[in-house]
Amino acid sequence: MTVPEVLAALNNVSRRTFYRWRELGIAPACIRLPNGELRIARKDLRIWLEQRREVAA
Repeated sequence: MTVPEVLAALNNVSRRTFYRWRELGIAPACIRLPNGELRIARKDLRIWLEQRREVAA
C-alpha cells in the first residue's frame, strides 16, 4: 500500500503523524523502494493494527 492509502485506511491520519510514528519506531513496517517511495504490506498493516488493539484492551 502507498502512504496515502495507509493514511486513508487509518481514518485520514495526517502524513506528519505517520512520519512521526516512523521516527519514533512505532509505525507499521515499511519497505523503501529504490526510487525512495515507501510501501506498507497489507499484512503488516493488519498485524500493526492488531497489536494496537491488544494495547488498548
